[in-house]
Amino acid sequence: MGASTARKLWDRVTVFDGTRTLPQPMALITCGGRIERLVPSDDLGDDARADCEPMGRGGVITPGLIDCHTHLVFAGQRAAEFEQRLEGASYADIAAAGGGILSTVGAVRAASEDALVDQTRPRLEALIADGVTTIEIKSGYGLRLDDELKMLRAARRLGEELPVRVLTTFLGAHTLPPEFAGRADAYIDEISERMLPKVAEFGLADAVDVFCEHIAFSPAQCERVFQTAARLGLPIKIHAEQLSNQHGTALAARYGALSADHLEWLDDAGVAAMAASGMVATLLPGAFLTLRETRLPPIRALREAGVPMAVATDGNPGSSPMFQLTLMLNLVSTLFGLTPNEALQGVTRHAARALGLIGQAGELAEGRGADFCRWRIDDPVELAYAVQPGRLVQRVFAGRITHGAMNSGVTA
Repeated sequence: MGASTARKLWDRVTVFDGTRTLPQPMALITCGGRIERLVPSDDLGDDARADCEPMGRGGVITPGLIDCHTHLVFAGQRAAEFEQRLEGASYADIAAAGGGILSTVGAVRAASEDALVDQTRPRLEALIADGVTTIEIKSGYGLRLDDELKMLRAARRLGEELPVRVLTTFLGAHTLPPEFAGRADAYIDEISERMLPKVAEFGLADAVDVFCEHIAFSPAQCERVFQTAARLGLPIKIHAEQLSNQHGTALAARYGALSADHLEWLDDAGVAAMAASGMVATLLPGAFLTLRETRLPPIRALREAGVPMAVATDGNPGSSPMFQLTLMLNLVSTLFGLTPNEALQGVTRHAARALGLIGQAGELAEGRGADFCRWRIDDPVELAYAVQPGRLVQRVFAGRITHGAMNSGVTA
């Protein structure tokens, strides 16, 4: 998938660079998979243009979008639970009755690695067609060593087979598997002493996550997983404060976590801990909508404390069966009150930070990798304003056009 070393030019484009919309039409030149120049179009001379192959003109260019929290590898579906929630059952009710995550665990355990790859590919292809160039995929539906490894291998294979950067996260501490019913501490022993060391030995995870919640694992149990991850040199993340305030965010901050995700019940102490440690707050409006939650994450407090806010799909079969990241731009603005600029930062620069990829993805600058998208719109705000497929004109990954015609105009 190597990029040509010929210089390629996109001209007269509006550029959102990951932080802001640049104030004048820009020219972007790539060479060998990297951005060589990003300058105002009026400052690019005729000689420079003549040295480049024209790739496109007009529209809006953004960094390649980053979906920094997904559970994309799974088998089966949970449409019946969707119906149950509409009839009044809560997420916790369904989990207590043996549904929820555990129903997907059974389907994943019964599926082969090839089957997981085949079932996941259409979901990932949909996200790629929506402008995603980097994605995080968690395990957590196997809950046994072999099945967790199977999920992580499937995710890595998809990153090799499709034009997208895949980062994998081990989420063995997602829920208690049936064979450990009533023995949560013993399952944490299994994760810490056997599962996580093997995952690290095989190099299958880029980070470690836990679900710290009253229906999942206590802060003390999560801390034991963090201690093992630290010993193995793996970064950590946390599902925290989604359904109740377990103070998991402050715990994760003490261990230098990359991010805390969900955060509807986050308190002021948790916000302060995030700000002090440099953590990212990952907002998941798809789960908020699907579960019909009413308590909003503390957006104003996070904003005032300077905590970076990422935005992700949380794509999964139960609480957020949504596989369109641009939809999340609209939802996080409409439901949570982020500005369109904040929302775009959330799926570019801040999402990169949530994955430990600052300087590698999520921004457009000279010398950075050429991962970007060109959209058939006039203003970046339109990506959050409208929920509309078909706006992606070109998707560029590692300097190579993977979607859209070469030298295409926005009216093509």
